[in-house]
Amino acid sequence: MRIAYLDCFSGISGDMFLGALLDAGVPLEAFERTVAELNVGAKLECSRVDRAGISATKLDVIVAGEKDMPREEFWEKQLSAASSQSPVGHRHAPEARDQGPGARDEASSVATAEHRHHAPARGLNEILQSIAAAPIGEQAKRKAGEIFVALGAAEAKVHNAGIEDIHFHEVGATDAIVDIVCAAVGAEALGVEQFVCSPLNVGGGTVTCSHGVMPVPAPATLELLKDTPIYSGEIQKELVTPTGAAIVKVLATSFGPRPTMTTEKIGYGAGSRDFAGQPNVLRISIGEAQLLGSESPQEIPVERIAILEANLDDLSPQIVGYIIDRAFAEGALDVFITPVQMKKNRPGTLLTILARPENEGHLRTLLFRESSTLGIRTRHEKRYALPRHHQAVITRWGEVRTKIATLNNEVVHYAPEYEDCRRIAAEHHIALKTVMQEALRLYMEKYLERQHG
Repeated sequence: MRIAYLDCFSGISGDMFLGALLDAGVPLEAFERTVAELNVGAKLECSRVDRAGISATKLDVIVAGEKDMPREEFWEKQLSAASSQSPVGHRHAPEARDQGPGARDEASSVATAEHRHHAPARGLNEILQSIAAAPIGEQAKRKAGEIFVALGAAEAKVHNAGIEDIHFHEVGATDAIVDIVCAAVGAEALGVEQFVCSPLNVGGGTVTCSHGVMPVPAPATLELLKDTPIYSGEIQKELVTPTGAAIVKVLATSFGPRPTMTTEKIGYGAGSRDFAGQPNVLRISIGEAQLLGSESPQEIPVERIAILEANLDDLSPQIVGYIIDRAFAEGALDVFITPVQMKKNRPGTLLTILARPENEGHLRTLLFRESSTLGIRTRHEKRYALPRHHQAVITRWGEVRTKIATLNNEVVHYAPEYEDCRRIAAEHHIALKTVMQEALRLYMEKYLERQHG
């Protein structure tokens, strides 16, 4: 099984993750193409830097010809200016994105972007709609959306507010959108089946953010890292940012020491600061997981999920379809309907939503707001999910991704992505089954060649 291991001995931030992906072989052109397709008025700048003697890749997002100023400098200026003005009663997400290792954060990046462009705050739905409209892979769209939803849920929890009340000054800026969407695109480009992460060094001391001086880790970061192994080292700076924490939360299937694996590629992504005696880098190792013996089965990742259910017997099927689309857009893992017989022999529909626990609240709000139900049943259960990844094949009509699931390093399921096949069938006016059969044939040829040398 192909895996990626993240060494977070100096924390993790958005730009460090992107730099590590580039250093491990993800083409810069893939990120540049993504930024161009997002059409958000940004460009990328890539360079080689030295961090305590380690050569690493540094990636910066340039907006209106400017890089972001360090978090401390920005918020000290903002708080100083605000001290002489009346407070504004506006709830917004206060956490920083890349302030520690990258010196570029949600707070400074978005506020800096607003300072430069006078851009309004953005809600989660607006951000998710922008991602959904981007011409990138469906898996990358889904992961990018999940990262933003995780950030929004953490901010909402910290502020005791509904996620719809949070305005994303920090995570809604141009450079934050670029970071998160490129992170999802780059993770997909690696072609790995699992991300495994070390315990995270969160740093120490305090950090200046939009609400003043706070201890490290910042509130939203700590909320995102619940149930994740973290520690503080000698560096008294914020090393794990909310964006970095959200990326790890969504992508990593497990945390712990380096698993038994071969190493094929290594990448180092740099933050902006250069600490004495500790390289300010994120290291990624990519290779094949190795079983210790034939009797050592692969540990299947397990996670807690929330299940929401509602019985509907007086709602238009068109509205049910709309609710399903919205639930997926807001982070649902799966949504399905089941015909049921309700009281007074009325035919009805059981609507079921599977979601991560942190998304339960706003999905419950969605059901109450958009459906006719007066009650929702919820429960938490375990979900075992086989590792899966995509492998593309090139048909005579275009590229089709094949979703592959593995168990004990053995492929146990594979299927062409329906949306890829449907698009090709419609564009070329050919039978859908023909496209699917051709994609399967090409995958099997490629897979068998690899298996038998």
